[in-house]
Amino acid sequence: MKLRTLLFLTPLLTISTSLFAKTLLTDSVGIENLDGKKVILHKLDPKDNYYSIGRRYNVKPGDIIKFNNNAPLKIGNIIKVPTDRSFVEASKPAVVQQKTVVTPPVVTQQSPEQQPAAPANTSGSTQQYKVSAGETLYSIAKRFNSTVEDITKLNGLTSTTVTPGQVIQVKSGTADVPAVVRPVAKRDSTTYMTSQDSADSKLNANRYGLFEKSEKGVATWIDDASLDPNKKLVLHRTAPIGTVIKITNPMTSKTTFAKVVGRFTESEATRDVILIMTKNVAESIGALDKRIHVNISYGSPNE
Repeated sequence: MKLRTLLFLTPLLTISTSLFAKTLLTDSVGIENLDGKKVILHKLDPKDNYYSIGRRYNVKPGDIIKFNNNAPLKIGNIIKVPTDRSFVEASKPAVVQQKTVVTPPVVTQQSPEQQPAAPANTSGSTQQYKVSAGETLYSIAKRFNSTVEDITKLNGLTSTTVTPGQVIQVKSGTADVPAVVRPVAKRDSTTYMTSQDSADSKLNANRYGLFEKSEKGVATWIDDASLDPNKKLVLHRTAPIGTVIKITNPMTSKTTFAKVVGRFTESEATRDVILIMTKNVAESIGALDKRIHVNISYGSPNE
């Protein structure tokens, strides 16, 4: 008798389990993991209330109400049903991790910045020369026993106009013209000396071993708190501090002497200037304007 009852109940239990699982699958739209416990996501239908949902999932209605903050039930909304059942990782949909293919960066070799190529030295008589203020291609060609056409062709110039500070290649027409041009000062407005001029100046060295330097260019005077306007003081780009410079104004032929007390840097006010003077120096040589042309000379041991 017991055996018959067991055989009769087994199919019923199987069917009931299947129906219960089907009901969960139909009403439940998903699950969540809360501290290792399963939380069922339930979609509301017209007949649902907290008590019917509690009976369906075998959860106390009060726990569901508390978990959802007693939210009003609306058809189609989803509420969360807390359970004491363990969250089974296998029940979660498998997450397929997409393999990220890392493409190595394409390294492009940057070519160096294109710069105008300097004219090649085709012979030992070609040399560099920095154009001074007031010079022209004709005067430069005459100085180096060359021609304007040769200099223009050698430098690839499109016109015969040159500017102070421009460095060009020149080809000497005689063998005794030096190959290296060494500037005495850094700016365009100065007179540049060749190595031959330097050699000649050594013949004029005085007994103290000083060699005379001569420059022509623009000078200006300033009112500066660091320079006493009542003293004869100047600033020069290269002359050593303490050097006494002879200053002549070619317009008035007036001459004075001033002491170098420092150097000056490039600015808008000092562009193309070889000397900065105090007002005392400017008045001594009869300067009428802020910027005037001067001839200067001084002794230097660095020849």
